[in-house]
Amino acid sequence: MTDLSKAGLLDGQHGKGGGYKLLRAPDEYTVGAILRVTEGDLAPIACLEKDAATCLRAQECRTLPMWKKLYDLINAYFDSVTLADLMAQGSKGDDYVI
Repeated sequence: MTDLSKAGLLDGQHGKGGGYKLLRAPDEYTVGAILRVTEGDLAPIACLEKDAATCLRAQECRTLPMWKKLYDLINAYFDSVTLADLMAQGSKGDDYVI
């Protein structure tokens, strides 16, 4: 949780009655932003990670376009889901679907 606090997503309160609280409304938090803070880059392969060294085989790599498209889909999907979406979905008891 400290990573989320350092990123300015949560406020941590120490002591009795302490815990964590959101600093913004739930609809202002995307799952993508939370995952990037807690898990790091969502790249499916190392050469697509932020600040990765240029792959020497990128020009000849036949699968790189596929991985790039998957990476874009992953980011777009998680960036389209907010905490508010998850909260609303949980109250219905249904699986989350976009």
